[in-house]
Amino acid sequence: MVQDTKYQPGEMSYETPYRHQWFRQNRQDHYPHCETAPIDYATLQPFFAENDRMMGVAGLAGDPGCPPKELALPPVTLGILGETIARGFNELGWHWWPSESAIATQPYDGRDQCLNLGPCSSGCAQGAKASTDITYWPHAIRAGVELRTRCRVREITVDNKGMATGVIYYDSAGIEQEQRAEVVIVACNGIGTPRLLLNSTSTAFPNGLANSSGLVGKNLMLHALQVVQGEFPSRLEGYMGPTGCALWSKEFYETDPDRGFARGYTMEIVRGSGPVGAAMTGMMTGRLPWGKDHHEAYELLFDKHATIVTVGEDLPEEHNTVTLDPNACDSNGMPAAKISYTLGDNSKKMLEHAAHRATEVFRAAGAVAVSPPITTGVSSGHAMGTARMGIDGARSVVNEWGRSHDVKNLFIVDSSVFVTSAGVNPTSTLQAVALYIADSMKKRLANLFD
Repeated sequence: MVQDTKYQPGEMSYETPYRHQWFRQNRQDHYPHCETAPIDYATLQPFFAENDRMMGVAGLAGDPGCPPKELALPPVTLGILGETIARGFNELGWHWWPSESAIATQPYDGRDQCLNLGPCSSGCAQGAKASTDITYWPHAIRAGVELRTRCRVREITVDNKGMATGVIYYDSAGIEQEQRAEVVIVACNGIGTPRLLLNSTSTAFPNGLANSSGLVGKNLMLHALQVVQGEFPSRLEGYMGPTGCALWSKEFYETDPDRGFARGYTMEIVRGSGPVGAAMTGMMTGRLPWGKDHHEAYELLFDKHATIVTVGEDLPEEHNTVTLDPNACDSNGMPAAKISYTLGDNSKKMLEHAAHRATEVFRAAGAVAVSPPITTGVSSGHAMGTARMGIDGARSVVNEWGRSHDVKNLFIVDSSVFVTSAGVNPTSTLQAVALYIADSMKKRLANLFD
């Protein structure tokens, strides 16, 4: 375990940041065009804790890059790969810590523990890898919740008073259905939520539901992503463990004006791929030829690579949007989402900085080669900000407890309500926000329609 290794987690050299910062109150100090979020970390902290318990988050307490917290399970073991990269951070005097992982390192809530099988990306036979289908949903179904799968909602309906009355959807057979409801809760994420709202037009809402501010679909944030890979002289056993977790560093998370960009990023060190994955990567990159040199080349590739993924904070910019595509529809005739996005200059500078720092870490850790950075530019799965939360209805879509400013019985509980993106993966935050909004609704049931 981590506590037994001689490579102890590094210390922060600056003021401790919060791990999830989209709600922090002083964002205008760093970029004036950013709105102030209406909730703070203290408000969300109990819901972070509850979500960590429900998901079964493993980790090592005491990370100076995060607020004090208790974790349900002990951390995933660093392994040779993690300890190797940790030596690089130690050599440079930079912060690192075992990353928190929603992976059961011990039997937990009916799920078996991780056996380090490695195929995390394709599924976990043990059920150790937490996802809501095996954590929240079994409890909800046992409590009486009805789940209808393979359905597609076309629009949210409203009455002549501007209140939501339910949804029109297509069932698993493609047949149009209507579901009446006293309260409608939307959780379609940063792309699906604006698509649904913009498609829900009526006389009262000609520009889309809950869109009097004109901000539905605007301020799309996707996280600035970059991948740098280091090659080492000996095997790292990187395939012997969960793919996406070894350690992380928040050394460059906070704003430093001397760097030339606002905010910062988390460096996430992930493990290597298994035999087939290594072969596929070698073929795609042209480093694994056919013929007599094939096995020798494969020996140089397999289990000798580590990867640093940069998750950089993407700034909210109104020109980055999700709209309805006038020329493309899904199989039910609903307009597809059209994404218009330009990677900002701030993110470009951040990624350039991160590439140099990742190279320094690998060299300090003993890498014999470092690949040029692969700049994907943006995350394909971290869609945020397109129905932002705020006090002012003219500058936001929902209020401080997730309720639409325009439609009093419509709530949004996903990452589209984020005001800023933070430089961390968003799942824990959006789950905590969903729990917080659900709790707020419960407390206000008596006057929910006022």
